[in-house]
Amino acid sequence: MTKVLTDSRSIRIKGRSFLAVVLSPESPLDVWLERLDDLAARSAGFFLSRPVVLDVAELKLDKAGLKSLLAELYNRNVAIMGIEGARPSMIETGMPPALKGGKPASDVDVEPVALAEVETPAQSQKAPVTEIRSVVQSLMISEPVRSGQSIIFPEGDVTIVGSVASGAEVIAGGSIHIYGALRGRAMAGSLGNATARIFCKKLEAELLAIDGVYKVAEDIDPKLRGQAVQLWLENDTIKADKLN
Repeated sequence: MTKVLTDSRSIRIKGRSFLAVVLSPESPLDVWLERLDDLAARSAGFFLSRPVVLDVAELKLDKAGLKSLLAELYNRNVAIMGIEGARPSMIETGMPPALKGGKPASDVDVEPVALAEVETPAQSQKAPVTEIRSVVQSLMISEPVRSGQSIIFPEGDVTIVGSVASGAEVIAGGSIHIYGALRGRAMAGSLGNATARIFCKKLEAELLAIDGVYKVAEDIDPKLRGQAVQLWLENDTIKADKLN
């Protein structure tokens, strides 16, 4: 006799897609770790509470080398959720799980629904972190982005009709257009789009990134600060110029 399992205590498992930061270390590792420290020092909280995948495909590491790298990242409060590009024999108990088959979030099937409503601090006592997903290729936010908020839109361009406060961030798979002051972080081309650009009416950014190449506040030409600016990627270097 076959028993049908209808216990109300059964566990429900759902599939869900999240946007994670991928760290791809380069040799020599000591120099790469110094650059990581520099980024963390000049953009405090960049890795805080952020899912991070470690891609070691370009490194020649053995198990001991991988454990050493994970320890270095742990000491820097970088929480690794998974490891990509490592041989199965290198992953042991206590390490983050091996990942493979990662693909851009825009390839994941999503329900054809309207944009999710942006929750304001008055509506929730939780930290105002908002993930926006849609089947369209652009997203417009018609209000300022406040400190502590994250606008994440991997499917395409993001337009902000207002300012982006210090401590806020905008992450787009395409270009970012800000019709106000950019005081927080703007990361364009987040899924590997090197042709993405950042446009803003007033440049006062804490951090800028295009296709994973970043520039922090101290690296920005003082002549461009407070100006209307466009930024683009050229030969793995972020270039900037005033908008006419």
